[in-house]
Amino acid sequence: MSPFGKAFTDGDRLEVAGTPVTLKVNRRARRVSLRLDRTRREIVATAPSPRRLSEAAAFARERAHWIAERIAELPEAQPLAPGLTLEVFGEPVRLEQGSGRAKWLPAADGEPARIIAMGEGEGYARAVILMLKRRAAAVLGERTEAYSAMLDAGPAKVTIMDATGRWGSCRPGVKGAPASIRYSWRLALAPFEVADYVAAHECAHLKELNHSPRFWAHVKALVGEHRAHRAWLRAEGASLHAFGR
Repeated sequence: MSPFGKAFTDGDRLEVAGTPVTLKVNRRARRVSLRLDRTRREIVATAPSPRRLSEAAAFARERAHWIAERIAELPEAQPLAPGLTLEVFGEPVRLEQGSGRAKWLPAADGEPARIIAMGEGEGYARAVILMLKRRAAAVLGERTEAYSAMLDAGPAKVTIMDATGRWGSCRPGVKGAPASIRYSWRLALAPFEVADYVAAHECAHLKELNHSPRFWAHVKALVGEHRAHRAWLRAEGASLHAFGR
């Protein structure tokens, strides 16, 4: 047995200060470390090897006060419930209770757009998220088509996901199959300019599968100066993941 107590395996979870802690092995790591996963609202304790996972678990317990402070700094979870008004691509959208299938009603007569869904609790939230995914698919699909055309990069299939680690990803086309770009539906809750930057970023990967100067030149040609949008995601991204929690 490890001198730090129980033996652990990669992916094991424990709780410290009321917070989930996931144990991970990263053979490139030089030491045991803790990292706050802001989107999952948990701590990742990393060890360089499986035999040091017990040390990582002990280190997490020693840093219980630090963990509690980091979690307290996160935005408060925001359930999706009737009466809430969201900003969807920068425009207000009011959540309302209704019957039948969930639907999106565009803004009209001085009233904001509305999402009307039935149910309560998690059922209601799932219906709202479905509408937000459809809106994200429509807007980000249009921006992807426009930017891929501007880059003469060919078509790309757009998929909407609920990723916690990244806002988008790009997979180039192979053997005649079209390229594939995936976006987090939570980009619908960001300002349009920020979501638009992510679309440009992923489309630029259709030309450059890296973050080289040539890649950033493509991004700048599409959306101009982009540093403010990247900074917004770093500062406010966790707040987007607070919705529906």
